[in-house]
Amino acid sequence: MKILVTGGLGQLGNSLKKISKDYDFEFVFTDLEELDITNEKQVEDFLSCDDFSFVINTAAYTAVDNAEKEQEKCNLINNVAVENLAKACQKNHVFLIHISTDYVFDGKQSFPYTPFDKTNPLGVYGKTKLLGEEKALQYCEDSLVIRTSGLYSEFGKNFVKTMLNLCSTKENLNVVFDQTMSPCYATSLAKMIILMIEKITKERTLDNKYRVLHYSNEGVLSWYDLAKKINSLAGLHCNISPILSCDYPTLAKRPSYSVLDKSLTKEYLSVAIPYWEDDLKECLKVLL
Repeated sequence: MKILVTGGLGQLGNSLKKISKDYDFEFVFTDLEELDITNEKQVEDFLSCDDFSFVINTAAYTAVDNAEKEQEKCNLINNVAVENLAKACQKNHVFLIHISTDYVFDGKQSFPYTPFDKTNPLGVYGKTKLLGEEKALQYCEDSLVIRTSGLYSEFGKNFVKTMLNLCSTKENLNVVFDQTMSPCYATSLAKMIILMIEKITKERTLDNKYRVLHYSNEGVLSWYDLAKKINSLAGLHCNISPILSCDYPTLAKRPSYSVLDKSLTKEYLSVAIPYWEDDLKECLKVLL
């Protein structure tokens, strides 16, 4: 079985590449040089010229603040490109797995968001990701949207790598404590996606109930809590202080609470999800 992974140079794309050798699937990893997913004809030609069973779309514009300034580019990658993929997948009978974000919610809720809760993104990034979700589900009958949050890995730019660098070079650091979420180790998400593919292939269908799922590590914490734990586990001695979001102004507004309810995911796959600290330790073993 052949699987196309878009965004192959990103965090999740690289994490899928890292574990791909452990599975009997033929993976094809592409990024902009091999396949421009914003080009409708190129996407259609690429999918029609090969026998893919699944497309995992990990490609995204993820610079949340820059998205406020580069709205057209952000929309092109997070929305228009998804429509291109969805239409091509539908035409060529390929199952589409599209990766989305907790930023489709406004954070005004005080308990974990289920896949059925009302969306209300606060910024351009979240709005374009929500539009992409809608296009995936609208234009491809065999499609699945997986929302995740606080993604980190050994690859690319992410909060864990940034904190390791700052904590090792600065004596004092301020980190917001009034934004609550559940981080996600990209390797764990990659493994979950493969489990989904195996189950969908075995059952040859996906119930509508499971067409939008959530995945992140178990547990709830703030970015401040996560920074403190990174500092501690890495054996660093930076003095980290909690601050309010209003004391650290950004172009884009973030949800103050974006914890994802993963009950449906666990129900469908019948698996336990790793606790955030356990996965953080695994990632730090590689990074350190």
